[in-house]
This record gives sequence, structure tokens and C-alpha cells, in this order.
Amino acid sequence: MSQSAIRYAKNKDGQYVAYQVTGAGPLTLVFIPDWVTNLEVLREEPTIARFFERLASFARLVLFDKRGSGLSDPVPLGAIPTPEEWMDDVTTVLDDLGLQRAALFGHGEGGAMAMLFAATFPARTSALVLADTCARRIRSHDYPWGMPEATAKRYIEQIIESWGQGLAATVAAPDLARSKSFIATRARLERLAMSPGEFAVLYPSRYEIDVRGLLPAIRVPTLVLHRQDNPYIRVGNGRFLADQIAGATWLALPGRDHLFHAGDTEAMLGAVQEFLTGTREVPDFGRVLATVLFTDIVGATELADRLGDKAWRELQSSHHALVRQELQRFRGREIDTAGDGFFATFDGPARAVRCALAIRDRLRELDIGIRCGLHTGECELAGEKVGGIAVHIGARVMAAANPGEVLASRTVKDLVAGSGLQFESRGAHRLKGVSGEWELFATA
Repeated sequence: MSQSAIRYAKNKDGQYVAYQVTGAGPLTLVFIPDWVTNLEVLREEPTIARFFERLASFARLVLFDKRGSGLSDPVPLGAIPTPEEWMDDVTTVLDDLGLQRAALFGHGEGGAMAMLFAATFPARTSALVLADTCARRIRSHDYPWGMPEATAKRYIEQIIESWGQGLAATVAAPDLARSKSFIATRARLERLAMSPGEFAVLYPSRYEIDVRGLLPAIRVPTLVLHRQDNPYIRVGNGRFLADQIAGATWLALPGRDHLFHAGDTEAMLGAVQEFLTGTREVPDFGRVLATVLFTDIVGATELADRLGDKAWRELQSSHHALVRQELQRFRGREIDTAGDGFFATFDGPARAVRCALAIRDRLRELDIGIRCGLHTGECELAGEKVGGIAVHIGARVMAAANPGEVLASRTVKDLVAGSGLQFESRGAHRLKGVSGEWELFATA
């Protein structure tokens, strides 16, 4: 994927806006996010990187840091730019690229900026996409979908107090926030986006914006997307936008996440692609969710040396036959064997766990001790081969297992809830080559 170096565009007042271009599609798409951005480190979070790569697969994607955040010029704390002045950041970047027209994708706090630009510069706006955003943040007698003022005040105070720790993601992306590595990456992004003092001035000002009056002036093709159970900006906000913007297409998406890169992103991305290009990408069946199982004979080298070549080969043959019997019984697919162990995949985590337990118990009859590792994740398919980070994690989980132990990642444990399988925590582990800490569980 072609990705330009970070560049700077200078506005008419001599201030600089940092931006970056990815992809080379037939249309240009400017993504307008919230305040937590820094182009230098934004893609360090894998889910963000994948989201942008998907957009850049069908468009020339333009990303930028608003003035006051990330790599762009800071703004005086006593003279915060008006929405119109911030809207000029888009114009500044388009002019620097020599572009007359582009589609806009406004998410969250970036939605108002996108709507204002589309209404003000319709000739420069080919289309408008609004995702999980709103016309105003505060509830009123004529706007019941907003956040109560007292609740907003408490929420703002909590974010300011915890700025730089990534804790706001527990509301905005509850499932991702369970990962310590994600929280650490999010915390780093917050710190590099702006200081707590800058955030304390900039963020509350967004709660004062009300763009309801300009909605009838938006005359460009518009797609409004909103997650149905978004707790941060509730779905009624999106429905209001779709009702007030002439000819807007409304699509409610399943999910409880607010962050654009969390949850079922393909539902959003597929809709955006179809709206902007008229076609929707055929799902990539080269990537599937699977549970991977790795097994390894404990002390294989010492055992082979003690038995001798002939006896070792016979024992290996019995080992292979027994493992393959259990794989077949539990619908496992053998991917590879390296003499001392097996690598297999399953389309169900509970079957994978039960298969591992059955293999371990039956091999005890042959006086063979093994260790097993299990993990569930997205795997890449290449013919008969299976790869990807999920495979790497599965192998590292096995390496952390004690002799005779069937060790699983938390993902596996959580997915088999209600199956009757019992797990015991083995604490947090650092897996070689994998970021963050991983809680592992033994099952018997």
C-alpha cells in the first residue's frame, strides 16, 4: 500500500497542518477524526492501521492532524479556533494537494467539521460520510438524544483526570479495552496527541457546538452510519442527522463501540465503499476465524536418545496415528507436523480444547508427555497453509505450557463459556514476539 511521507500545508495565517496520503484510488477521501490523533504513531494500533488500509484500498485516503493536536501547529489556549477556522484545515490540505474536490468522512467529534465543510463548500465536496456523530452533544427540550449537561460535565472531568492513561476507551471500545496492550497503545496516543491542559481547553468546547441549523444546507450525497448500542453518542443522534439532511442514506449498524476502528469494522467499511464507489468488496475468504492447536512432546530429544532410533521411530508413528485419530474425531484439520508435535486448526474453540485434552490423556497410555497451546484469532489462508499473528500466538502459548498442561489464551476461555470446560488462571505472560501481556489459562 503506497503511503506518502508526512507533509505540512501552510494556511493563509501561516499556521501548519500535518497530513499524509495513503493509496491511489480513483477518488479522494479525507478522513476527519476526533482529537486523539498523531500521524507519527497513529498506525501503531493494529486496528487503526487495518481500518485505514481498507479505506485506502478503494480511495486516495488523506489523513491530517487538526491544529492543536498531533503534529500540526498548537493553538493558543486562550484563543481556540472557531469551527469555521478549524474547517479551513481541510481546505488547506486540499489546496496543498492541488485538489478541487474530495469526499469527506467525519467520525465522532470530526462530524461537525465535515458537515460544516460540506454545507459551505458543496462544489468541493463530492460526498459526505458521517459515522457515530451528532448535530449537538448536549440534551435540550427540543433535542432529547443528547447527553444530559450534568452527565457531560462529569464525563469531561473524568477524561481530563485520566488523560494519558487510555481509560476513556473502556466506554468507547469496551471489548478492545480488555487488552492491556491496546490500553497502553491508546494511552501513548493520547499523550502524543496533546497535553492534559490542551485537552481540558479544547475538548469541552466541542460540547458547545450545535450544527442543526446548517443541516438543511447540506446538498451533497450523504451516508449516515451509527452503531445501534453506542453509549457515547447514542443512535438517535444519527437518525436525526439522516432525517434532517435531504436525501441522506441511513444505516444503523450492530455494535456497542464508538471508536471507528473497534468492533465489526467491515460492516461500516463495506457500506462506505459501496456508497462512494457503487460497488462493495467481495468478502476476503482468505482470512477466517479459527482456533489453532499446537502440541509438542516433552523431552523429545532425551527420549529419542534413551530409546534409540528404531524404537523412537515406532513411538513417533504411534504418536502420529493417535493424534490424527483425535483430530478426525473433533473435526480438526492437520496443518503441519514437525516430528515432535502437531499444528492443527478447528472451526470451534470448544472442540479444539476437548481434542487437546483427549490427545494428552491418550498419549499418557504410551508414556508420552506433551504440552498443548490454544488460541483463537483471525488466520490467513494460503492454499493448504495457515498463517498470521493468531498462529504465532498459539505457538507461544504452547511454549509457555508446563509438561502435561493444556494452556489456552483468554480468547479461547471466553469463547467457550457455558461449555462445561473448566479453566484455572496461570497469570499474565509475555509471549516472545507478541506485544503486551497475555493472561493464560490451564484446563483439565
